[in-house]
Amino acid sequence: MWTVVYIAANRTQAETIKIMLCEEGVLANIRPAGISMLGDGLYEVMVLESEADEAHALLCQFAVK
Repeated sequence: MWTVVYIAANRTQAETIKIMLCEEGVLANIRPAGISMLGDGLYEVMVLESEADEAHALLCQFAVK
């Protein structure tokens, strides 16, 4: 089952996070979070439930860089 681990401000940010997670060996996917009337909108970054803890740890490391 897929679990949302991050809400990105736009598609570009979501793609960047997805790539970073995949490079670290975590299967990730993105999807729009609702309908946006103003431009790009929010995106959910999702990982497999079994990899959620690892994804959270990587996101914390990524934020520090």
